[in-house]
Order: sequence, then C-alpha cells, then structure tokens
Amino acid sequence: MKFLIAGLGNIGDEYQNTRHNIGFRIIDSFAAEHNAVFKDGRYGFTARCRVKNAELVLLKPSTYMNLSGTAVRYWLQKENIDVSNLLVLVDDIALPFGTLRLRGKGSEGGHNGLRNIQDCLMTQQYARLRFGIGAEFTHGAQISYVLGNLTEDEEKQLPDLLKKCDDIISSFCLQGLDRTMNQFNKR
Repeated sequence: MKFLIAGLGNIGDEYQNTRHNIGFRIIDSFAAEHNAVFKDGRYGFTARCRVKNAELVLLKPSTYMNLSGTAVRYWLQKENIDVSNLLVLVDDIALPFGTLRLRGKGSEGGHNGLRNIQDCLMTQQYARLRFGIGAEFTHGAQISYVLGNLTEDEEKQLPDLLKKCDDIISSFCLQGLDRTMNQFNKR
C-alpha cells in the first residue's frame, strides 16, 4: 500500500516556527524518525520512507498554504495514490493547543489550505489530522496569531505531541482510519 502524507505550511524562514506551520513540523519530525530526507520537487518537497509494509510519500507543499491543493492533487496523481490513502496534517484554531483529532472527512472549517485541497480534489472525503493551536487572540488578530510563533511553554510540550503524531501517522497507514481514530481520538 502507498500513502501520501501531506504536512501543510508556508515555505520561508519567516514562517518556520509559526503556528500555521505545525503541519510542516509534524512531517519533519516523522521524516527524521524514519531517516527520510526531503528533496525539492514539483510543487513541494518530498521524502520517502516505509512503515513495515506501507510505502509513504511525505509532502511539504511549496505552493504556500492557500494553494496546498495543487501540490496534493499533483502528487496523488503522479504517485497513483487513491484519495483514501491521503492524510493531511494541519493546524486548527478550533481546538485547544495540543489537542489532536483525526477525521476521515469534513468541511475546511475556515482553513484556507483545507479549502484549496477540497476544491482541487472536489471532495471533503479525505483524512486529516488536526493539531490544535488554540485561539488565544483578540477579535481581528487571527492572522497575526496563526502566523506568530509558539509560546515557550508550547515549544516545551511540542516534542511529546510530535511523537504522538508520529504514532498516529504510522497507525493510519498500518491499521486504517477507523481503528486509528478509535485508538487516538480519546477525550
């Protein structure tokens, strides 16, 4: 089985540690854990690794967040991967910091990256791992918040959360969506 794991974020040093780039940080952690090295390619940086019998193509789109769907669609087609084997890693302000939720479908929830993927794939039926970044901002300050860096306390919590994300990605590829949701989506 072959899977596309797409971590969403924005390229450029100025975005590297922002809340909106948590998808990149998750996929970077997973790649490091599996000794996978990213190479610059069409519409993004890709790396390859295996988890037991599963072949994974890891993707960090270089299209910026709002055009992530272009990269996801291209790599799904290029690698001949069914959308049921797609997992998108994304930040979510609707969840408290560090809350992880795996879903098999759903709306974009106001997230421009997910909206573009939905538009390009013409479906909401794809898995996404939502990483809560909280909503600790005043009215009108959402953009500054998501493009701001994590707090010192959040950075301290991040390694354990990234390890849990690694486990969720591996489980998704080996056990499937439903079993992984049952195991990890505990309240």
